[in-house]
Amino acid sequence: MRFRSTRDAAVTAGFSDALSQGLAPGGGLYVPEVWPHLPTEAFGSAEDLVTVGARLLAPFAEGDALADPLTDILAEAFDFPAPVVALPRERLSILELFHGPTAAFKDFGARFLAASLGRLRRGASRPLTILVATSGDTGGAVAAAFHGRPGVEVAVLFPKGLVSPTQQRQLTCWGGNIRSFAVRGTFDDCQRLVKQAFLDPGLRKERELSSANSINLGRLLPQAVYYAAASLSIWRRHGEPASFVIPSGNLGNSVACIWARKLGLPIGEVVLAHNANRTVPDYLSTGRWHPRASVATLASAMDVGDPSNMERLRALFPQLDDIRSAVSACTVDDEAIRERIRAGYRQMGQIWCPHTATAAEAYERLPGERRASGRWVLVSTAHPAKFREIIEPLIGHEIPVPDSLARLFARPSAYREIEADLASLTRALRDGSA
Repeated sequence: MRFRSTRDAAVTAGFSDALSQGLAPGGGLYVPEVWPHLPTEAFGSAEDLVTVGARLLAPFAEGDALADPLTDILAEAFDFPAPVVALPRERLSILELFHGPTAAFKDFGARFLAASLGRLRRGASRPLTILVATSGDTGGAVAAAFHGRPGVEVAVLFPKGLVSPTQQRQLTCWGGNIRSFAVRGTFDDCQRLVKQAFLDPGLRKERELSSANSINLGRLLPQAVYYAAASLSIWRRHGEPASFVIPSGNLGNSVACIWARKLGLPIGEVVLAHNANRTVPDYLSTGRWHPRASVATLASAMDVGDPSNMERLRALFPQLDDIRSAVSACTVDDEAIRERIRAGYRQMGQIWCPHTATAAEAYERLPGERRASGRWVLVSTAHPAKFREIIEPLIGHEIPVPDSLARLFARPSAYREIEADLASLTRALRDGSA
């Protein structure tokens, strides 16, 4: 299997090289050259994430150095569940993706990438520097996955003052081979810096760089695994495809679901639930792609004004009408998020993070006949304890903190502030191992 750049089909890489590079030369994102076909019968009776993942990802790793250890990589990465839980509403379930070590869905891709690169980097002559921009959850998951791994250094870039206090603790409590930088700007500034660093000849000469954002194929492909497992479970139980409502920011999680459907999994509709950062809903409505500065919202991990993975979506669906047929999208403001958090607790006893509440509100806005005609799954991307400051006043109830988060809160925090320009990032990287 080869992967091509979204910007130049002549630029290709194998599975290992695509994971190691993160971003293709010229700034493109890697996508499969060909799409395997994996219908439901290809999975037999496989149910657990490791077995489903091994069958789903095997065609992509075929002939690669990671092909033989693929099952071991998945077993190391996916040592926690992704349960589909029925809600007290007919034909509605929730996919809980927050049972990993940092209580967010980013744990799946980050741990898979770390386990893969850990094998590829054995015996390397110089360390790999991983740059990761985060709007909240990605940085914590990547830091946890790579902390203490030899031969890898991580630089986490987050927007100063625009992540929750709990998220900031997760981003800045590591030390060792993890350094954290508070960028005086937005997430889009952080993402821009990472992309500029990859294209800077000086940095490329002095450092071996990779990315752990969802621009990296090794973050996105493993996320397709839990969509495959969830859709297979619903198909076997009900004989119907699963339709997903996905909290969406940089679109990596959403594209993972769309890729799973492309491979042949029994997935119906895909609804993208956005907060007030409405670049994608506006594009689907007007046909004009107009990235803009992100705005801060309660659902901070989705505060993205220029989502990178739209490039992959447009590579798969070059025509606007094709994208409109593949997905729908809506935008939900902060007041609606607050009310949906209250309603979820009041009506169903559910405690939802702001991102999950955004998906729940998007589902409620669907026409009744559309909801009644499918099996719907809300994608829950983060544990509510990561947003206690927002949620507890709304529901009047204290949220228990998982042990994994409590252990992180006990660690000391350290980070460095930098300006939102490449020169500042370059100086910070050169000031010490990063």
